[in-house]
Amino acid sequence: MQRILDPAQIEALASRSVPQLVLPVRERLFAARAERLRSLAASDALGGYLELAAAIAEAQHAAVGELATPNHDPERLAAARADRRPPLAARDLKRSPEWRGVLAAIAARVAGAAAFPPAVAAVCERLAAAPADALETLADRLLAADGRDADPAAAPFVIAALQVYWTALAASLTPEAVAIIPQASSCPVCGTLPVASVVHGVAPLSGYRYLQCGLCASRWHRVRVECTQCGATKGIAYHSIAGGPAAIRAETCDTCHAYRKIFYEEHDAAVEPLADDLASVALDLLLTEAGFHRASANPLLWQPPE
Repeated sequence: MQRILDPAQIEALASRSVPQLVLPVRERLFAARAERLRSLAASDALGGYLELAAAIAEAQHAAVGELATPNHDPERLAAARADRRPPLAARDLKRSPEWRGVLAAIAARVAGAAAFPPAVAAVCERLAAAPADALETLADRLLAADGRDADPAAAPFVIAALQVYWTALAASLTPEAVAIIPQASSCPVCGTLPVASVVHGVAPLSGYRYLQCGLCASRWHRVRVECTQCGATKGIAYHSIAGGPAAIRAETCDTCHAYRKIFYEEHDAAVEPLADDLASVALDLLLTEAGFHRASANPLLWQPPE
């Protein structure tokens, strides 16, 4: 009898020959994100916020270019791999004060832009004057997804600085230094949850789905038609806005009632998970009304826990 495989099984078998991890390229990540955000802002109801996010991404691009290539401790990397732990675990890694310099640079650049309301400059000035201990405490809470007492206006700037810091760290690794756990729901590099997933449109990764980390921007392979939160393969459905872009859908799960957005490069080669997620809030509203909840948030659209 001939065995018939479903699409997820076919991809699981084929995935043995595709890279399980794609590390970020620091030289172009934030520049591409800024360009995408500006493009989306021109026709989006949240255009003003997307313009601010684009300015932050441009400041991130400038800041990451100033960072030296990190030197990793080979013994620490080897121990993490042996224990199958993320080598740059966001909640455990001792941060260099360098990230606060990145935050100051981002805040100064955005504060100097004339296109934004005075409240934006006020937030930047408040961050510039904040004590180091207060910034470190806020960073710890945001990395732990614990926003108690966090200023929602300041949080995206702090996260933006941490993104630069962790992206530079991740970009200096090699895939061989990272232990890959099949079907992982969190980043194998830093342990952070993904912001969304993307189906590549260019060979040799064409048709394969990768999750993208919301912190270090690493991507890791995850088979399609499977909940990226709980791993269920039944009750998976896809939703989109009627008449909206074909490249944007939401993958829902009837088991855990969670969803994450999934973007398709075959329909739009310029999709960028964090940027396109910000620009598709209408889809979030649709899913919330249908009784689903986001599996993880967009780091640049911080909402304190209820």
